[in-house]
Amino acid sequence: MPAPCSACGTSPAALRRPKTGHALCRACFLAAFEEETHQAIVAGRLFQPGETVAIGASGGKDSTVLAHLLQLLDRRHGYGLRLLLLSVDEGIAGYRDASLAAVRRHHLRSGLPMHVVSYRQLYGWSMDRIARHLGPRNNCTFCGVFRRQALDRGALLLGADKIATGHNADDVAETVLMNFLRGDVGRLRRGAGTGPAGGEGAVPRCKPLRHAYEKEIVLYAYFQGLDYFSTECVYAPQAYRGHARALLKELEAARPSAVADLCHSGERLSLRSDLRLPARGACQRCGYVASQPLCKACVLLEGLNRGLPKLGIGKHQRLRDKLRDGQPLTQEERRRLGAPGEAEGELLEPQEPGGESEAQGEALGTDEEQRNRPSLRGFRDLDF
Repeated sequence: MPAPCSACGTSPAALRRPKTGHALCRACFLAAFEEETHQAIVAGRLFQPGETVAIGASGGKDSTVLAHLLQLLDRRHGYGLRLLLLSVDEGIAGYRDASLAAVRRHHLRSGLPMHVVSYRQLYGWSMDRIARHLGPRNNCTFCGVFRRQALDRGALLLGADKIATGHNADDVAETVLMNFLRGDVGRLRRGAGTGPAGGEGAVPRCKPLRHAYEKEIVLYAYFQGLDYFSTECVYAPQAYRGHARALLKELEAARPSAVADLCHSGERLSLRSDLRLPARGACQRCGYVASQPLCKACVLLEGLNRGLPKLGIGKHQRLRDKLRDGQPLTQEERRRLGAPGEAEGELLEPQEPGGESEAQGEALGTDEEQRNRPSLRGFRDLDF
């Protein structure tokens, strides 16, 4: 016989919550999960009445549950929000096509407006083409940088006041652990906080599910009969985050509270008073938030357009300075930046509609040449 529900005491328990260990029936679990999400929204003051909120919709379990919850709680508690689904098409054949189909099905069921912005539209490159030129490593670096900016640009075009993402407690703990391991204080500070992460020129972000365990999100989606896409991205196995995830699972097996403990550690992080973080300004080329003259996306895109895909990856500042100053690179330096091997006859693919270009030499060139070279388009230059 199943144990009785520890909340209502009458119905048989359907699960034992990974987060608290309580045995709950289906109805009590759904009620508890929804109320905890509502309390997280209220306590964090994530939204204001009348705001337009773009939900970063990937078609996966987290964003699907988030969209369902925000629509449900908005009706129940009168948040007064205008909700819409914002998806990014990275151009990953088979994977993103199927996940966007799941978003469209949710759009049809829920009636929430849906908008899609693509890498090809914004950058002139798809992830599949980037991966062909870059090789098996560092694809997630390109995708992460481009995706973050694509969400911001899409939200700005739609007039959104906030971007809500489906990051759960496991995601936050992985990010905290990963940035601890890398010693990346700036990202650790931005990624672990409860408030908006967007700075000047970007749309503020919030994570209503940041305290929800991944296992409980899966259970909620199952009990509600939500339709979502669950296949892992083909490029994910090469990501550094995967090592942090594996370590986190080992820690959680030894200490079940490890996920919550890491999340709280990130929130309570304090920095030395004399520690200077990079000042955030605007990219000189596209106007996006940047702590350098060019944002990371523009540097990565410059490398792709030059046939030097590793230009923006790793510690290559000296080589970037040489390019900026118009100095030629040696064959060995070009090889380090991922240039195609001449002996193998590798070349970038011919230019296609949307802005992709062949490698165009080693120097940054004159101002006129810079204006004519494919680059990121301004925040308001695109329409859906």
